[in-house]
Amino acid sequence: MAEKVLMKGNEALAEAAMRAGCRFFFGYPITPQTELAAYMSKRMPKVGGTYLQAESEVAAINMVYGAAAAGARAMTSSSSPGISLKGEGISYMAGADLPGVIINVQRGGPGLGGIQPSQADYWQATRALGHGDFRVVVYAPSTVQEMADYAFTAFDVADRYRTPVMILADGMLGQMMEPVVMPEPRDERIEKPWATTGHKHQRAHNVVNSLYLTADELERLNVERYERYAAIERDEQRAETFLVDDADVVVVAFGASARVARSAVVEARAKGVKAGLVRPVTLWPFPKDALEAAVPTARAFLSVEMNMGQMVDDVRLAVAGRRPVEFFGRTGGVIPTPVEVLARIEDLDERMKKGGE
Repeated sequence: MAEKVLMKGNEALAEAAMRAGCRFFFGYPITPQTELAAYMSKRMPKVGGTYLQAESEVAAINMVYGAAAAGARAMTSSSSPGISLKGEGISYMAGADLPGVIINVQRGGPGLGGIQPSQADYWQATRALGHGDFRVVVYAPSTVQEMADYAFTAFDVADRYRTPVMILADGMLGQMMEPVVMPEPRDERIEKPWATTGHKHQRAHNVVNSLYLTADELERLNVERYERYAAIERDEQRAETFLVDDADVVVVAFGASARVARSAVVEARAKGVKAGLVRPVTLWPFPKDALEAAVPTARAFLSVEMNMGQMVDDVRLAVAGRRPVEFFGRTGGVIPTPVEVLARIEDLDERMKKGGE
């Protein structure tokens, strides 16, 4: 049996990425993800990889572009303002159909904000990570173990669909320490016939590019890309459900907020309130199927987030007006407490019962 080790979330993700075959890391320090880059700086040379602290976030993402174009598994990490600076390069990667992994350990905002945990980059990650017609697969871990596990998943999905993938964590998960079983290293040689690895007259010359001056050609490529996105929406949705089968109030929460919400659901059950939890693991594709399965028995939904209300839009779209959907959140780096969430669950449950009388 693999041994459990006590690790900080940022470091667990970094170690797992290297075990998943990442050999190129380009980043720039910013709290609260700096430990991830610092860990990479020590460990990457020991596994035959390259660590480079770029001169800026803009430079870092374009270095990922270059390494990915050559067929390598490459990664960058940052925190909220730094991800904004990487947006143009991420769009270029999507336009060139390049796989790569982007880590966002969120902090409070907007602007420089603060260094405390936040989930206020949900819209950015799922709606506006860069300009143009493209999507990015987004994973939201809620434990240090998942920080490690989804590093593997992120690289695999990125290569499978030739798309950038984001792991959207937050300062709480990045900084906290928990026991983790580290996945075993993999040394896979993934065939990438499209990569710019030198052809030696044995194949057609490969070109990696995101510039297409002919409108018809760009439209054709965008339509083809969205066919892949449709396959991702069909096959890659992930969610965890907890006590949902008979729940009157279904709480929807991701990442660190889901840990708080789960405690509140357990306490609500102890007090006789039928509460349950749907935890989206993929934020895009949003796990609509898990919400759809909860609609027939639920009387109401409560979206719990560390922001002013962002994922709640996707919950409402999934529920499609068939049940009430309410929101509770704390922002600016304030973490909601189980007591606060429990109070909202009880209030919502009471109002639903009165409304049904």
